[in-house]
Amino acid sequence: MNELREKVKKALANRRVSWALTHFADNYVIAREKAYAGKDFATLRQKVAQIKEETIARLEELAEQFTREATRRGAVVYRAASAEEARAYIADLARAKGIETVVKSKSMATEELHLNRYLQQQGLEVVETDLGEWIIQLSGQRPSHLVMPAIHLSRQEVAEIFREKLGVEVEPDIGRMVKLARRELRKKFLGAWMGISGANLAVAETGTLVILTNEGNARLTTTLPPVHVVVVGLEKLVPRLVDIVPVLEVLPRSATAQILTSYVTLITGSVPAVDPEGNYLPQKELHIILLDNGRTRMAADPVFREALKCIRCAACLNVCPVYQQLGGTFGAVYTGGIGVILTAFFTGFEEAAQLQELCLGCQRCREYCSANIDLPGLIEELRRRVVAKKGVGPAARVALAGILPRRRLFHTFLRTAARLQAPWVKEGKLCRLPFFPELTEGRALPPLSLVPFRDRTARLPRPQSPRGKVLFFSGCLIDYVFPRIGEAVDRVLAAMGWELVHPKGQGCCGFPVWQAGLPGTFARLAQQNLAALAEIEAEAVITACPTCTVALKYLYPEVLKGDAKWAELARVLAEKVTDFSSFVWERREEILPILAPIRERITYHDSCHLKYTLRADRAPRELLLAGGAELKEMAPPELCCGFGGSFTLKFPELSRAILKRKLQAIEGSGAETVALDCPGCLWQIGSVFSGKAKHTAEILAESLKYPLAL
Repeated sequence: MNELREKVKKALANRRVSWALTHFADNYVIAREKAYAGKDFATLRQKVAQIKEETIARLEELAEQFTREATRRGAVVYRAASAEEARAYIADLARAKGIETVVKSKSMATEELHLNRYLQQQGLEVVETDLGEWIIQLSGQRPSHLVMPAIHLSRQEVAEIFREKLGVEVEPDIGRMVKLARRELRKKFLGAWMGISGANLAVAETGTLVILTNEGNARLTTTLPPVHVVVVGLEKLVPRLVDIVPVLEVLPRSATAQILTSYVTLITGSVPAVDPEGNYLPQKELHIILLDNGRTRMAADPVFREALKCIRCAACLNVCPVYQQLGGTFGAVYTGGIGVILTAFFTGFEEAAQLQELCLGCQRCREYCSANIDLPGLIEELRRRVVAKKGVGPAARVALAGILPRRRLFHTFLRTAARLQAPWVKEGKLCRLPFFPELTEGRALPPLSLVPFRDRTARLPRPQSPRGKVLFFSGCLIDYVFPRIGEAVDRVLAAMGWELVHPKGQGCCGFPVWQAGLPGTFARLAQQNLAALAEIEAEAVITACPTCTVALKYLYPEVLKGDAKWAELARVLAEKVTDFSSFVWERREEILPILAPIRERITYHDSCHLKYTLRADRAPRELLLAGGAELKEMAPPELCCGFGGSFTLKFPELSRAILKRKLQAIEGSGAETVALDCPGCLWQIGSVFSGKAKHTAEILAESLKYPLAL
């Protein structure tokens, strides 16, 4: 972990990388939306997912069919079980043909093989011909993006690389640098006897290879040299030629926000060629390497087989807040969240075990995935397997497995900490955290409350003739850091005529434990909370924390499904669980008549769980608008604040870097108040925002015409 933290700090120090990636990401979201105009993305990606699911289920059958059809059309198909076998096949082929120079078009599969280095060790000259890949090769770096390998480099840096490696002075002008690259690479194309490419798809029905590119280099690589080698992963197979259509519709739009790439190439069998000496060849050699290298093992895994649906569009990278800050540091050969999963099977479990720590859990990647992959769920499963194999650190073991499940001990610990924090609390802010000084660097955090919410419930207002009873699950942050949110929830519900009850037996929802990969401990916490909530009959269970809502509504039924008694209790509870704003908006006829106009200019921050898991991001906005607030949307509103629970403890510098982007978006809206529905986001944003940061419940409570007396 210490090594990973140092890599993170080093990556964060290179602000040019994050600037390039965040600048692209902001433009990408807008351009992608335009590219999908008139298209039903949900339906398209479901089609892609169905095709890929069929591929995974019939992987061996389709590989055999592809081999027969491609062979029948003049190709040589080699099944490589490992990276070593694939590399050796290519090197042996080059040696047998007396080949000295190889040109390559962009291929992540060959990056996975570390092919360039291997062939160079065998005495071959290997030249990348994709402009970005060529720049990366000249600079001795590795690609930082699946689609745009040199996105992290500026024009000035590229010009300097050309000067150092080519001995040519060139101005940092894109047109002139492209002209130089074209001149240098054209000589390589005309002199090479072997071209190596990847493929986006391989059609089993016809033995056809499909290649999507935006530069002409791939066609030159695949047509000019008399020997063409294609390295394609088994997961790129599709059953039928018609199956390429939905992939062609989503891949360019999701990758680079284009309606279609500049070139779509279909190669079916071997064709005539001319060698570099001008001799006519009746048939060029086409060698297709079907690469396994962990893919059949992944296909056999009941959980991780889903990752084989990936079409390498890199949309998950483009919208990932962590990747936007770190670039290629978040990954190995394959980067980002999908890269973590592929690394576990294609490269090594140990490397993936470290990288999975970098996932913030914001869920945004799942929204943009072209194949509808539950990438956050896969990373959670990988984390559980890492913990099952390697365990957790001693501090996490004590805090998460030792203290958190013991409610009385945990609450005693929090009450004690609240008293001991006094020397570091100034003007109501925690200015220094003794054991985690990085957390208070450049900001002040909210302190623990000396009087938690659970100790305030006796004096909260109660309606005389309640419409009904609701249970309030406060969660740790509202109970011990933001009891004012709990009070606001109670005031609003009481004014609406609802009696709020806060069961004393409730504890932490357990999400930090779930996030840490400890499902057994999480199940214990789930049972404790279910038992506490089941003691009191109520019409609904309200939370003012989306993370708690997700735990109670979705995770408890999942983790307890193997126990009939607890599974039924979790199911019944889940049907009653809702977030505060959704509960109030569904009963707006009860709240709107008793609200005075909200005289504030407000921007709304979407918490990740509220937006992407609960799909409840409209309710708070509608409440604020209906209450008279001037709502100023930030651009974009869905940017993560970087909190992520324990993420901010493990990577405080990275968390702050993500928060900085959020703060810029908030301030850019011109609003005086940022509203939100997550106490974790409030903890994060409120520590740096100079304006007012409030929970939606607080804004509504402040605007009540007739609040019940405390």
